[in-house]
Amino acid sequence: MWDAWAAYDEVADGLLTSEKLTSDDVEGDREIAISYAAYRVLTHRYAAANGGATSTACYDDFMGVLGLDPTDTHTDGDDPVALGNRVAEAIIDHYADDGANEHDNYKDTTGWTSPNPPIVVDDPGVGSIVDPSEWTLLNIALAETQNGIVLDSGLQGYICPTWGLVEPFSIAGPPETMSPPAIGDAEMAEWVMDVVRKTSWLDVADTETIDLSPGAYGNNGLGANDGLGHAVNPVTGSSYEPNVTLRSDFGRVLAEYWADGPKSETPPGHWNVIANDVSDAWPRDELRIGGEGDPVDRLQWDVSLYLAINGAVHDAAITAWGVKRDYTAARPIQLIRYMASLGQSSDPTLPSYNAGGLPLEDGVVELITEESSAPGERHHELRWFVGELAIYTWRGEPGDRANDVGGHAWVRALEWIPYQRRTFVTPGFPGYISGHSTFSRAAAEVLTSFTGSAYYPGGLGEFVANPSAYLVFEDGPIHEVRLQWGTYYDAADQAGQSRIWGGIHIWPDDGDGRQQGSEVGLSAYALARDYMDGTAY
Repeated sequence: MWDAWAAYDEVADGLLTSEKLTSDDVEGDREIAISYAAYRVLTHRYAAANGGATSTACYDDFMGVLGLDPTDTHTDGDDPVALGNRVAEAIIDHYADDGANEHDNYKDTTGWTSPNPPIVVDDPGVGSIVDPSEWTLLNIALAETQNGIVLDSGLQGYICPTWGLVEPFSIAGPPETMSPPAIGDAEMAEWVMDVVRKTSWLDVADTETIDLSPGAYGNNGLGANDGLGHAVNPVTGSSYEPNVTLRSDFGRVLAEYWADGPKSETPPGHWNVIANDVSDAWPRDELRIGGEGDPVDRLQWDVSLYLAINGAVHDAAITAWGVKRDYTAARPIQLIRYMASLGQSSDPTLPSYNAGGLPLEDGVVELITEESSAPGERHHELRWFVGELAIYTWRGEPGDRANDVGGHAWVRALEWIPYQRRTFVTPGFPGYISGHSTFSRAAAEVLTSFTGSAYYPGGLGEFVANPSAYLVFEDGPIHEVRLQWGTYYDAADQAGQSRIWGGIHIWPDDGDGRQQGSEVGLSAYALARDYMDGTAY
């Protein structure tokens, strides 16, 4: 889209093409050229994907709505159809050998194998694990990818293990040195307990509340959760109104809204949706790139923003998946079950003590005893497992997800599962660093730089989850939940936090991902501006 637009601009540099054309109808010809370029790339990318035939039919139909012939593939001449087809051809040809292994359906070329046997989710514990810090594939009875593609039951595949090798937009490549979390780290117990604690807070019987107003939530430093909200909305000059909701509703909505699972766009697409929503809310006569200079028309604004934000999330994927491949750090389901298999680390005088085990915390992680498992006591259902640890947590998705909830109970710590669909459980790639955190912070940096303000239009972004109508994992929320953000950074931080509430990341995955995402986003925006300003070469 960018190259097709730039061909009719005297200043802008194309990403892969450099031709310049003149036209008596620049606006109309640009739209035609962009449409053909986008159509060709989309049909190429998705023809062999799940639902490819349906997608292609939709693209064909939309070309018809635009009054364009999708079968017109000519590339000779200065007309906009030829230009669009040439741009698409250049894009497709260049990125055919970008390191993703497109020619062989993106298969792994690294020969990666895990030192650990797979973890069977339906069995307690982690099996005969060799290296508990090393990420391990899961064996799932019913399996789907994160965006709802049904897989053969059984062993997960490693999704995109080679993506750190893909040609980047603005960065040199993934960072060379990071500090991944590992079993034995002094803070590992607290990182794991943070996940366990938040999963316990998803109990629909819990009456604890939380204020989600930007006046009380957010405004963190980079790579931290130290914010206490924004004192005032700088656009209105007034304080933000309180936004109090049940903590359990908040956590459940949070985990699903940012999960980007079935019927969603995945994180890069989600941030494109956010970018479109921001653009739609911006006054048409105030579209100033970088928040300065003369206003531009909506098409220039859109293609420029798409160049910057998609360059950023592209590089975020390379960064995150490169780090994931380099360090292959374990996910919470593995860490929690493994530490539980060792015992409790709080009291050497109690049974099952091991310095590497889970800490005891009343109401969250407890030791099963003869007394606690007696008839009528809280661990009675676990009376066969005296000496083991119990966790108060979500029991898993119910049979009737539309009308029922999984509920919370004391379960064997060896059987802990995250707040996710039973067909998904945990993503099929290592935890460190979080893709959500990296994608989201990178996109937030672009939106901040591109619009000239860190704040949403009007100083407030919002998503509303309606009662008993939004959640997919189970019925809910109980009451209306309004996720709110003052800044793009607030939203990005919440995206990273959601993966901890959902039980599939620990804090270093999130915090370090945010920091890497910031570097990526700033770099992508700087290069995108060079293309916009005609100084890229």
